[in-house]
Amino acid sequence: MKSESVTCAGIATSIALATCLTGVLAKGNTSSVPISLTVSRHGGNKSSPILYGVMFEEMDHSGDGGIHGQLLQNNGFQGTTLGLTAYAPVGDVIISQDTSKPVSKAITSSLNVAVPHGVKDYVGFANTGYNGIPVTGATYNCSFWMMGNYSGTINLQLVGSHSGSVHADHNLTVESTDSKFREFKTRFNTTYAPQGDNEWHLTFDGSKVAGSSLNFGLIQLFPPTFKGRENGLRDNLASFLDEVHPAFLRFPGGNNLEGLEVETRWKWNTTIGPVVDRPGRDSDWFYPNTDALGLDEYLWWCEDMNMAPLLAVWSGKSYGDILSGPDLHPFVHDIMNEMEYLFGNTSTYYGKLRAQNGRKDPWKVDMIEIGNEDDLTLGCDTYPDRFNQIYKAIHDKYPNITLVASHGNYSCLPSPLPKDVIIDLHLYRAPDDFVKLFDQFDNQPRNQSVMIGEFGCRNTSEETGTYWPYMQGSCSEAVYMMGMERNSDVVKMVAYAPLLQHFDFVSWSPTLYGFNSAPDSVTPSVSYFVQKMFASNKGDTIVPVESSTGFGPVYWVASKTGSHYYLKLANYGPEHQSIKVHIPETKTGKLEILAGPQYQGDTPSNVQIQTVTTSVFNAQGKYSINMAPWAVAVLAVS
Repeated sequence: MKSESVTCAGIATSIALATCLTGVLAKGNTSSVPISLTVSRHGGNKSSPILYGVMFEEMDHSGDGGIHGQLLQNNGFQGTTLGLTAYAPVGDVIISQDTSKPVSKAITSSLNVAVPHGVKDYVGFANTGYNGIPVTGATYNCSFWMMGNYSGTINLQLVGSHSGSVHADHNLTVESTDSKFREFKTRFNTTYAPQGDNEWHLTFDGSKVAGSSLNFGLIQLFPPTFKGRENGLRDNLASFLDEVHPAFLRFPGGNNLEGLEVETRWKWNTTIGPVVDRPGRDSDWFYPNTDALGLDEYLWWCEDMNMAPLLAVWSGKSYGDILSGPDLHPFVHDIMNEMEYLFGNTSTYYGKLRAQNGRKDPWKVDMIEIGNEDDLTLGCDTYPDRFNQIYKAIHDKYPNITLVASHGNYSCLPSPLPKDVIIDLHLYRAPDDFVKLFDQFDNQPRNQSVMIGEFGCRNTSEETGTYWPYMQGSCSEAVYMMGMERNSDVVKMVAYAPLLQHFDFVSWSPTLYGFNSAPDSVTPSVSYFVQKMFASNKGDTIVPVESSTGFGPVYWVASKTGSHYYLKLANYGPEHQSIKVHIPETKTGKLEILAGPQYQGDTPSNVQIQTVTTSVFNAQGKYSINMAPWAVAVLAVS
């Protein structure tokens, strides 16, 4: 349906056919006459039950320093770039990174705190977190590894970096020797700090160490976590996402799956087990990853938010080298080990390891993606071979797993593509370009399933708009998603990306929501509200809509589950629009509207536009909706 010359007979879906028959491909409403829409109770096509989800990869400190709960930066000296980043001496001491005293085989260095002769005060070190530490007034969990001769009190504090205000003050008694590292754990209460410029202090009686030193490693500080998970997600950031009701999570990326080199790819087996046994790595996004948010943590995340996991496996392509043919065989074997970890019973080696790591039952993972964007960065020529190797290995042993190809460029895919493989499209576009793609899937072959694994409207010029999502861009995303929802018998999944960012560590924008170290800094974008509206209001069947005019500037899609009906609307234009809606045999529900000036959006710590919800009632199932320019609305009635 790329032009008005397309005939109704050439349209694949019943929804597209119904809208064609009512003339919706003509030019849209150009007068002040109200648009009339009648939602059918019959016909239509089934919709994917997991249509709206999210994609996550470690970038912009969205994981470390973000949704993963641990608040102290550089806590295990992982990677090769940070040095003493985030550390500072407290009192008369000299601190240094000490590679001669590793905490474990994975955590290969520690912090040496040397105390000069004559010191009598409490001394130690500070960690400033990720440009500060949020202090929420809740009870925090803290742990650290320690080596050196010391018997006595350790004092832990959370202190305002500039104010000097003490928001937590806690003592614990330790017994430490210089023979090996020992872990200490404790909990303490905090008092709320409205600003995020706080730091964590660990001090000890300097008179007992004067002329010597102590070593500390893998310090950890956790606020309350989502669902109370150990090594879990930061509760406020995770709860904010949970309100969107995402149906799936695509992880662990994204570019960060691939690695700048083969050796720095995401390795599933170094992200499991105790954090002290995870070495971390240099990532693709300009800072090291701790991998404390690892394979099991991702899967617990999915279970706790009732999301379907879409796990990507490394397919042989890094940014430094590409392995294919026989060179890929060891890595295919590694993937099969990962599958055994996910699905094997406890009599298998990796199934037993999974149980030891806290998960006795197999994980429920029904979808595996092979690589990431393998049509790019010189991956095209070898991807058919690499895909086939991995596909065959997984499919032969686990035939019920749905496999996903990492792109939709048919010149870089096996021919023929195996049956039931989903292709993954990634689109970052300007607003008008997304609107032009509204009918992209109307003629998609119904035997080839599609997912949009990443999409988002980007505007990096501040001359005509804001860098973060703004109403025209978010409205265009809504139009594009309506085109996908109309065809969600074949478009199985769609994920806005990236998910979130720490405002002080931005390498890509925009994202769905963001935060900094202030406890109340979590800020939704206008795109967040669009995603929440769409994911929270979707039926299992897409139903036809009879209309008095064509698409543009107003776009729509309708769905139902039983007697519940959902009509999504977008006004992609500068004029107000009046819409008369008839949904037979309904009478009551709600209307959600998101609207604002064309180039205005919610900016960090400044929410100016958000969804407004009103109740509606009409005994005849007739509803009047007035839409401001650049508005998105959902009518949900039953």
